[in-house]
Amino acid sequence: MPAPAQFCVITRYATASAEAADENQRRVEGVFAELAQVRPDNISYLVLRLADDSFLHVAFHNHAEDEVNPITSAKAFAHFTDGHEERRQGDFDRQRAGLVGAYVTTIS
Repeated sequence: MPAPAQFCVITRYATASAEAADENQRRVEGVFAELAQVRPDNISYLVLRLADDSFLHVAFHNHAEDEVNPITSAKAFAHFTDGHEERRQGDFDRQRAGLVGAYVTTIS
């Protein structure tokens, strides 16, 4: 059976205020705390808070699309999405992306 193809999803959105961005960041940090405990080995995930208090999520998935997504199935992710539309300004932009290249070292 062939290995599932890796795919990447990029999501970007603005927040309604600096306070909303702070709350959003706290909830995202909760998702990372849960992932650190569960340690799924079929995803790579990073979230950036930009200078304008918008957020950029980059998720690499190495599981089939019909398999459980370790990010969205996390209990903390449900907490993150609860009330997200109130923290967000406008819609979010979610797109599939193809990896051109990467150099990764320890990020902290």
